[in-house]
Amino acid sequence: MRTYADHEVAVNSPQLRKRASRLLDAIASLCLAVAGVLLVFLIAIFGWLVFGRYVLNNTPTWVEQASLLLVVYITCLGAAAGVRGNTHLSIDFVREGMPEPFRTIFRYIADLFIVIFGAFMAYQGWGLVMTNLERAIPMIKLSESWRAAPLVICGGLIVLFAVANIVSRLSGNDFDEGN
Repeated sequence: MRTYADHEVAVNSPQLRKRASRLLDAIASLCLAVAGVLLVFLIAIFGWLVFGRYVLNNTPTWVEQASLLLVVYITCLGAAAGVRGNTHLSIDFVREGMPEPFRTIFRYIADLFIVIFGAFMAYQGWGLVMTNLERAIPMIKLSESWRAAPLVICGGLIVLFAVANIVSRLSGNDFDEGN
């Protein structure tokens, strides 16, 4: 029979932290891979736009709306992965120039603000998803909710990654030290 102390050791084990870190890194890598594929698709549809306009003399009108939708997904997925890599929303020259106790405090404050921002983004994005279910995006006939869905996904991932950064720092694995 496992005791509370056994559970505490299992939860705080370096192997569990390493597995969780690898999982979060894999999620961030997946975000970047999906964003990369969408970027290639974005370039391809703009190629089709140019070909249609100048060769076929028939401009595909759906490209503009599809590209706007793709840009939102690319940006949000890249932003979430940037939070995991601790490279997004990072203006740290002032923080890193401070003496050590203040530097650590400001790292936690920065992560806390990122958590709040991500939660707000997810919450407000969810409101947009729910209120735009019946509206269609012109020319591509998808629900307007598809434009807001990346806000929910990105906000949730930002919260997850920022909380993981805080937990990592609390457990003594502060990867900001080298920056």
